[in-house]
This record gives sequence, structure tokens and C-alpha cells, in this order.
Amino acid sequence: MTNDSGNTLLALLTGAAIGAGIGILYAPDKGTKTRKRIKKKAMETTDDLTSRISHAKEELTKTAEAKKVDFEQKLEETISNMSYKADDIISALEKKLADLKNKNAQLQK
Repeated sequence: MTNDSGNTLLALLTGAAIGAGIGILYAPDKGTKTRKRIKKKAMETTDDLTSRISHAKEELTKTAEAKKVDFEQKLEETISNMSYKADDIISALEKKLADLKNKNAQLQK
């Protein structure tokens, strides 16, 4: 979701909540009944938001854990590949060194 559409959705929800609140306040019910209704709606909204946040947290934790495992596996593969390449480079350098020693020995004669 882009930032603009998120802001628009938030503004819409805020407007709807304010409109509902004003509608309840101007309803022809008694004040005690209206306050109970507002309290009930506030509790329902709190419970709903708590549930959604908890669900989002769980999903985020699962995703982060999966990404962590994937990263660790790829890191291990990369280190392993680098180790093999380092061994190949060392072998090539040792061979070059041996060749240079042979050439140097021939030049010394």
C-alpha cells in the first residue's frame, strides 16, 4: 500500500469514526444508554485493533524468522564456495611459486 492510499484510508476511517460518534451523541437515546453504547463500541474497537496488531506481529515474526533462516543458509553456502575458491587460489599460487623457484634455480646454474 502506498503512503498516499494509506493516508487516504486513515482519513476515511477517522472521518467515519467521528461521524459515528456524532451520530450517537445526537441520537434520541438517554445519556446513560448513549454512554454505554459508546463504551461498548470503544471496547469492541480496542479488541479488534489488539487482535489485528497481534496477528500482524505474529506474521512479521514468522516472516523475519524465515528470512533469517534463508539468510543463514545462503551465507553458509557463500562461505563454503569462497573456501573452495580460496583453496584453488592458494594451489595456483603454490604452483606459480614452485615454477618461479625452478626458473630461478635454472638461472642460478
